[in-house]
Amino acid sequence: MQKKKVLAIDDEQIVLDSIKKILSSDEYEVHTTLKGGTGISHAISEHFDVVLTDIRMPDIDGFKVIRDIRKYKPSIPIVIITGYASVSSAVQAMKLGATHYIEKPFTPDQLVQAIASSLASAAARAPEEQTIIHRDEFSKVLQRGANDRQFAQSVFANGADALEGFDLTAQEKLAIITADINWIEDQMGTLSPDQKAWLIEGAKK
Repeated sequence: MQKKKVLAIDDEQIVLDSIKKILSSDEYEVHTTLKGGTGISHAISEHFDVVLTDIRMPDIDGFKVIRDIRKYKPSIPIVIITGYASVSSAVQAMKLGATHYIEKPFTPDQLVQAIASSLASAAARAPEEQTIIHRDEFSKVLQRGANDRQFAQSVFANGADALEGFDLTAQEKLAIITADINWIEDQMGTLSPDQKAWLIEGAKK
C-alpha cells in the first residue's frame, strides 16, 4: 500500500519530532518544517495527502497557511495543532476551511484519528470554489470595513464570527481575514484606497 504523505508545520521541534515518531510507519511518510512560509511553499509545490499546522507561529499564522494552501490545493485536508490558549483560534480555523483540530499535548490515538477523519472527510466532499461567488456580499463587507472602524476591528479580532451575517463561503471569509488583497483585486478589480487600507491595517495586528 502506498504511504500517505503528511506535511507537519510547527515552530516547536519537539512537536514535529512527536508527530514524526507517531506517524512514521508503513502507513505514513512524514515531512516537517519549523516555518510557516516554508510549509506553504512545500505544500504548493509538492504532493501531500494532509497538512498539519500550528495556528500561532512567529513568521506566518495558521490562517494564512490555510489560505495560501487552499488557493492552490483546495481539496487537501488541513489539521490545526493548537495549545489550550489558542483553542478559540482553532475553532475559527474550522469555520474557515480547516478540516480538524487537535490540542497539544495530543496522544498518538488523537493524532491518528484526526488524520484519518480528515482524509475521509476530504474524500467525501467536493473542493470549495476558489473564486468569489458572492460578489455583492463581498462588496458589502469591503465597504462596511472602510466606513465602520468598529466592524473592521471586529473582523480581525473575531474572525469568522464577525462575518456570520454575510452570505460568504469559507474561502471568501478567509480572503478577507488574511487581507489577501492581490487575490481579491484579481477577483473584484482594484479596491478603493479606504477598502485597501482597513484590510492592510487589520492584518498587521
